[in-house]
Amino acid sequence: MGINMDLGELRAGLDEIDAQIVELYERRMELCAQVAEYKIGSGKKVFDRVREQEKLSRVRALTHNEFNGRGVEELFEQIMSMSRKLQYRIMSERGIQGRLPFIGVEELQAGKARVVFQGAEGAYSQAAMLQYFGEDIESFHVDTFRDAMSAIDEGSADFAVLPIENSTAGIVSEIYDLLVEFENYIVGEQIIRIEHCLLGVPGTQLSDVRTVYSHPQSLMQSARYLADHPWQQISMQNNAFAARKVAEEGDKSQAAIASELAGQIYGLEVLQKGVNQSGTNSTRFIIVTNQKIFRTDAGKISICFEVPHESGSLYHMLSHFIYNDLNMTKIESRPIEGRNWEYRFFVDFEGNLSDSSVKNALRGLRDEARNMKILGNY
Repeated sequence: MGINMDLGELRAGLDEIDAQIVELYERRMELCAQVAEYKIGSGKKVFDRVREQEKLSRVRALTHNEFNGRGVEELFEQIMSMSRKLQYRIMSERGIQGRLPFIGVEELQAGKARVVFQGAEGAYSQAAMLQYFGEDIESFHVDTFRDAMSAIDEGSADFAVLPIENSTAGIVSEIYDLLVEFENYIVGEQIIRIEHCLLGVPGTQLSDVRTVYSHPQSLMQSARYLADHPWQQISMQNNAFAARKVAEEGDKSQAAIASELAGQIYGLEVLQKGVNQSGTNSTRFIIVTNQKIFRTDAGKISICFEVPHESGSLYHMLSHFIYNDLNMTKIESRPIEGRNWEYRFFVDFEGNLSDSSVKNALRGLRDEARNMKILGNY
């Protein structure tokens, strides 16, 4: 019983101290609100890294051992983070959020759009383009993703259709890097189900086939089917090129793994549908333009940013989404060229650039992250 009483007394002591901490926290936040009003009047920025580092050094020096020093430092990092978010919110309420250089539009294109996709006729990018824009467009294709980005950058196309993620193979890392390099922006997305077909020249029987051509990823995704056949597998730049090769050479011993659309375009016969083993395989394509626009009904935002190479820095960036009640749906990282072990983060979250909570989060990220870029709202 004595031990239980002692524990009860200890817990009562902790409760008393916790109540004091809450009272002091609220008093501190009241002062922070006054600081926000001062900064609004003077035009000072909310985030002052030098001031915060000085504060952390001072409070750490007040402790009496290393363990407490580290704990107090973490505690005050959180307290100051909450202080900044309160100040951002007050600025938002005062209408001081900073203008975002994006224009809301009802429709993406008033006239006939010029659209570029990567690959040859019959590529999955073309299928995504047709699903998103319909038939009433002018379109052309290029060999590489960079060529597609350059086409909209220089104005020879209004939009580009680019694959950014496959449900089984993961992200298309080159697209992420190109989104950072070019001043182009995501304005839409299209998800299409990937169904690979084995295609041959008309009249081909499975017993005629000796060689199969396709993109290496498609060969991998069809490995289970291909394992049942003693065919030579040859990689091509993409599936549509494989279909075109088989059609041009007219050899019944050759087959291609590509889309049914590619078969229709090149006059090939479907020898077998659905040769990829995953029935749920799909690819997400993004629609990109060189204008800073977004549809007023857009519901997803993509951004990228860099963080200081310090413990907890990513956590502090992500806390802006949590504090503003924004649902983050995806995060990816890419190494930063020329800077070993440093990374750029790509984040997708739900929202619209006109939402006050989104503006609030982006303001905090812009102040605290390195090289934050809005990649698009779609």
